[in-house]
Amino acid sequence: MARPVNTRLDEHLPTDHKLSQVYRVGAGLMGLLLVAFGILGLIDRIGFFDTGGATVLALNTNGALSVLSICIGLLLFAGMVIGGNFASTLNIVLGLAFIASGFVNLALLDTGVNFLAFKIQNVLFSFVVGVMLMWFGMYGRVGSALPHDNPYWRARNPEQAAREDRAAAAAARLSHGF
Repeated sequence: MARPVNTRLDEHLPTDHKLSQVYRVGAGLMGLLLVAFGILGLIDRIGFFDTGGATVLALNTNGALSVLSICIGLLLFAGMVIGGNFASTLNIVLGLAFIASGFVNLALLDTGVNFLAFKIQNVLFSFVVGVMLMWFGMYGRVGSALPHDNPYWRARNPEQAAREDRAAAAAARLSHGF
């Protein structure tokens, strides 16, 4: 009989688990990209809420978007430094925020309230970065085919994990002649 497992998404990864590297690399790469975009936007001395069409790396920008990009990039760098469950959860949350931002800014295109100067390429960039951050954050945590030694699978299937542990221990005793 299956019973629901009351576990949080962030409580099962050992601090030295190899999945932590995926979360860290994902956060670091996205953070680097955003910080570079923000710095290049600030170097161009674009007005803070200017919607005149200044571009950096083929994306429309202004001072507000540049500062926001730097702040989010630094937050992702913090996730990279901390690593583990924090980086994974941060990647998931910011991925969802980027996707939501894409939809909101898609609705605001060609309106007077488009204060971040978004164009369609910015919307598409938000969607792509959002999906990538979510992929980095969910890698090894979510899926139908997680290996049975995965700490998230083990936490969601405690009875089967215990049976497999007992079977492995019995096999080890037999192989050592105990």
